[in-house]
Amino acid sequence: MAPAGKHSGFRREGNHWFCNGELPSDISVSIEGVAFHLHKFPLVAKCGKIAQTHEESSNMVLVLEEFPGGPDTFLIVAKFCYGFRVELTARNVILVYCAADYLEMTDEFGEDNLLSRSEGFFHKNILHNWKDCILALQSSEPVLQKAEKLHLVDKCLNALSVMVCTDPSLFGWPRMMYGSLQSPGGSILWNGINTGARIQSSESDWWFEDISFLSVSLFERLFKTMQVRGIRPENLEGAIMYYCRKYLPGLDRWQSGQGSKTRTVASFSLTPAAVDQRVLLESIEKLLPFRKGTSFCRFLLGLVRVALILNVNQTCKDSLERRVGTQLELATLDSLLIPNYSDSDTLYNTDCIERIVHHFMSTESNKTAFSSSSVDPQALPSSESLMKVGKLIDSYIAEIASDVNLKPGKIRSLAESLPESSRSLHDGLYRALDIYFKAHPWLSDKEKEELCGIIDFQKLSIHACTHASQNDRFPLRVVLQVLFFEQLQLRTALASCLHALDNEITPAAPSIVAGDTAGQIIQRDGWVTVVRENQVLKVDMENMRSRVGELEQEFGKIKQEMKTISKSHSSLSSPQLVARKIGWKLGRRRSSETQPETRDRTGHRSRASIEYEPQSHRSAHRKSFSLV
Repeated sequence: MAPAGKHSGFRREGNHWFCNGELPSDISVSIEGVAFHLHKFPLVAKCGKIAQTHEESSNMVLVLEEFPGGPDTFLIVAKFCYGFRVELTARNVILVYCAADYLEMTDEFGEDNLLSRSEGFFHKNILHNWKDCILALQSSEPVLQKAEKLHLVDKCLNALSVMVCTDPSLFGWPRMMYGSLQSPGGSILWNGINTGARIQSSESDWWFEDISFLSVSLFERLFKTMQVRGIRPENLEGAIMYYCRKYLPGLDRWQSGQGSKTRTVASFSLTPAAVDQRVLLESIEKLLPFRKGTSFCRFLLGLVRVALILNVNQTCKDSLERRVGTQLELATLDSLLIPNYSDSDTLYNTDCIERIVHHFMSTESNKTAFSSSSVDPQALPSSESLMKVGKLIDSYIAEIASDVNLKPGKIRSLAESLPESSRSLHDGLYRALDIYFKAHPWLSDKEKEELCGIIDFQKLSIHACTHASQNDRFPLRVVLQVLFFEQLQLRTALASCLHALDNEITPAAPSIVAGDTAGQIIQRDGWVTVVRENQVLKVDMENMRSRVGELEQEFGKIKQEMKTISKSHSSLSSPQLVARKIGWKLGRRRSSETQPETRDRTGHRSRASIEYEPQSHRSAHRKSFSLV
């Protein structure tokens, strides 16, 4: 090999690389159309594959097909063979390792050869550092098959799984977390100076962002490795949700901004992976755990939306809809409003929701089949979930009813997808049909009557019956039916009230035992007493009615008298009545003048004057009227 001092490096001219040396090249290596014009002695001394090829053939032009890492990696190998300083990093160590193995650069062809050097660097530096391990995995994509044969990928995945279970402050890397740069020991750095202060974190999702930079295949393998390692299922679920929100369009918007929170360790030096969204969804669906939860159900419905947009395979769609069906009682109305991305005229995809409801019913039927026959079905937990789904679907129908392109058959099929036991009241269905009839005024009475068949009018509340009986949007026959059941409900309510009243009036009697004559007599006497009290009450009611009639008659007479008096007052302005009034006043004044004569000396009236005063007053009154 030529002395290192005589070589200043390599130069490139188009697709040709040349070594800057005094001696002309005597061997040419071609990799992916790029030719390296080198010297055979440095290569043969380090590479077993090239030495064996040179012995078998005198051809000085070697074509290395499927060389790991391509021309860039071979340039590193060539520099190493010529004695130049080669720097191994997390980004190139796996590529160099695979290239060295391909060229058989073992210690047999030179001490501390490239294979042993890259292997030592990989085990000492990569597998003990979170950031470098992520970078090495990400850079292994071009040589993934070769790296898997050398077990490099498995070692990185196992190392990451172990570090996920460990406190991140124990790892050896500077971390850009919590807004401050930290030292490998976890202390806060200020201008590069260790302050000694440490931040303790109990967050278990610090690694979500970093592993999201891996490709789908590597993420899938890392997920399975973590499952084997025993990582908590809720953490694995969170990692999947984070990964999906990052690469699937619009999913984060449907999760109410839950994915906006970012915690990262190494991502400031990583580049996002090139992800095929359709492949991602079809692969991630197989990794989803079978668990229930409100947030997880919302996430699944978001995946259903994306699956319809990306038009993934039918197996993936069916699996997602089946997963949602197992926990439909935890869904919310806004998450069920999935837009229709096909050529249909309707705004929302009702077929998808109907399939989800059928999956829910099949799940509930399986629960009922495994339940004991001695247990009341209404007391089972599935009964409660069935009622929740019934209210949810009724609200869904009411929400989509304003779509002018929605056919009556869609509403009917959605309403009938649930059994009668899912609705204790049919007020929700009535509200939905009321909205539908308002948005579709062109429907005929026959179509309306057929659609009203989904409502059981016996299960309408009093308020709903009152509203329906005055609703002109419903056909007349339906309104009459509502009025009939409304009267029936009122009668039933009245009968129940009377029955309760009878139970309160009836005196408490001891329980009757078969053959106990005394108990029968007591019960009979109690009923006789009640009958007598009812008869007395009836007599009192009749007396009250007659008294009310008499009072009404007296009130009528008083009204007639009042009318007469009002007429008399209207004639007060006549001249004769004025003269009479004046004469009455004069007579009263004369009688008042004679009164002081009857007083005694002490100022008191005598008995005689008191007795005769009314008479004198009457006479004066007569005189006054005689003047007229």
